[in-house]
Amino acid sequence: MAKKTKATSAEEKLRALYDLQLIDSRIDRLRVVRGELPLEVEDLEDELQGLKSRLERLKEESDGVKQKIHDRGQSIIDSGAMIKRFEEQQNSVRNNREFESLNKEIEYQSLEIQLSEKRIREAEAQMDQKAEILAEVQTKHDSRSEDLTAKQSELDEIIAETRAEEEILSTMSGTMSAKIDDRLLQAYLRIRGGAKNGMAVVPIERDASAGSYIKIPPQRILDVGARKRIIVDEHSGRILVDQDLALEEQEKVQKLVTKQLKAAAKA
Repeated sequence: MAKKTKATSAEEKLRALYDLQLIDSRIDRLRVVRGELPLEVEDLEDELQGLKSRLERLKEESDGVKQKIHDRGQSIIDSGAMIKRFEEQQNSVRNNREFESLNKEIEYQSLEIQLSEKRIREAEAQMDQKAEILAEVQTKHDSRSEDLTAKQSELDEIIAETRAEEEILSTMSGTMSAKIDDRLLQAYLRIRGGAKNGMAVVPIERDASAGSYIKIPPQRILDVGARKRIIVDEHSGRILVDQDLALEEQEKVQKLVTKQLKAAAKA
């Protein structure tokens, strides 16, 4: 594979930078089509995970309450068996002291049964309350799950429609980046990263930096048109190119992208 040569003259560097800007801006526009969908999908996934954890916790708590009801029910059975045994023993006691002792045991077990019955009623009320909350959380979980499915499907559809073009453009962006001096490329990326619209290289339009209303001095416009050096707009901080160069590169890049897309479609 032939080694890619770096742009050497100022004009070559300007053309390479503007070509890269055109490609990167096109990638930006494709990603804008997705809008807030990726973030919405991510938020729904996080919310669903939270709801799932809450459902699991509620089910664990419900199982714990069920176990308490079971244990209290068993305690009632055990206390009932003990009362029956104590009552049978009362029929064969030899004195009042033994009879009273057994009677106290029966009273104690009867109180245990009453306490267990009370705890069961309380636990059943808890179960009803938790069942209501569980149903509400489950309904919300199911609703959010449907929302996520719809949003993910919408996002997948958009990605599928633009994937081929974005992959081609990303490859082209890498190829064009390789033609630019590393220091200049870092400057481009820094300026691009600090711009809201990602524009680091812009043409002069109506005597001002594209997207700006602040006039550029005539001599500076002439210097940009001469293409002898890289000039940065002192107000917007963007690299400037003249209108003729911009139109030439726009046409060239458009033809190149169209050619690549057609080739990919036939493949």
